[in-house]
Amino acid sequence: MVDDYGGVFGAFPYAFRHSESWVFKLYVLVGALASGIVSLFVVFGLVVLIGQTAAVPGGALTLSRSFYILVGLFLVAPLVAPVLFVARRHRRTGSDRRYDLSLALTGFVFLVSIYVGLVISVPTNLQTAPQPFTLGPVTISALVPVVELLYDLPPLYGLVPPTACALLVYAVHRVLR
Repeated sequence: MVDDYGGVFGAFPYAFRHSESWVFKLYVLVGALASGIVSLFVVFGLVVLIGQTAAVPGGALTLSRSFYILVGLFLVAPLVAPVLFVARRHRRTGSDRRYDLSLALTGFVFLVSIYVGLVISVPTNLQTAPQPFTLGPVTISALVPVVELLYDLPPLYGLVPPTACALLVYAVHRVLR
């Protein structure tokens, strides 16, 4: 059989084709879309930053441009890590549905943690009052106190959920490999 892995970009179709877990296959699609969107945001943000600071000499601004790239790397790497781990495992030892499912779930948890981190880091002047979620005849108001709690946290705490969940992705890989 020909090895059709082909590196980082080839890992997504490879892992999708070789996994037996439908949840993992869903994560491959969602993770690819999310990492593409995050990458675009980082690239466009970097372009805007360079455009706004083009006339200013280097120094601290060069550091802030590098920081954009570093933040993008810290967001995209845990998004693609479950796919890369599963593709590598399938190439070396074969399929394991439990491993695939576990990494897919940690990948989804990481996606949620990015959202939670963003909610925590919303500046006070941009925060809106949380409203109950209505889905047809059902109203869900349990999330209102959660959003209020997240708004009350210091913005720097927004780094905690994604960092913890990125470590969780790696820990699950290490434990189940």
